[in-house]
Amino acid sequence: MTKRAESKYKINRRLGVNLWGRAKSPVAKREYGPGQHGQRRKQKPTDFGVQLMAKQKLKGYYGNIGEKQFRKYYEEAVRRKGDTSENLIEILERRLDAVVYRMKLAMTPFAARQFVNHGHITVNGKRVNIPSYLVRDNDVIEVKEKSKQLVVVLDAAQSGERDVPEYIEIDHRQMKGRFLRAPKLSDVPYPVQMEPNLVVEFYSR
Repeated sequence: MTKRAESKYKINRRLGVNLWGRAKSPVAKREYGPGQHGQRRKQKPTDFGVQLMAKQKLKGYYGNIGEKQFRKYYEEAVRRKGDTSENLIEILERRLDAVVYRMKLAMTPFAARQFVNHGHITVNGKRVNIPSYLVRDNDVIEVKEKSKQLVVVLDAAQSGERDVPEYIEIDHRQMKGRFLRAPKLSDVPYPVQMEPNLVVEFYSR
């Protein structure tokens, strides 16, 4: 097992949830945390603890985004008009690696980030290798011609683990799709309950 996979599953076990809804998750076998003290009786969390857990879940889901960058997303969400928690979700879902994951061009957010990093994706015909690049409405995302027959892409496209959400369209024969619109929280197919309002409370303390 790679260090990346170990880290990913450690996030699942630490949070006690199957964050990406995958059958391989260790939480499907045991719901307690990692380490020799993982089975200790859990105390009732404080308000701070609940808010922190909500933040860790959301950060972890998108490939364990760094704290500095995640805080920048929050600050941008505050600056925008409308509901801050909805704005935060919109920004996260516009990340190129998140869009690649939603299109089922990669099995996990971690794999999607690596796929973008390695230059396999174009946006509106131009190669983009920055996972945090924010796509716009109607941007066209496509796998580079030389990469369309990669086994990892074909396996992800054929996976039945999840569906492509309505705010994205994809033609898996051409490995080409479009980001149609910004989603609302209710549109995003999270396997577990996300509470961005608690994340907003955490940062606004």
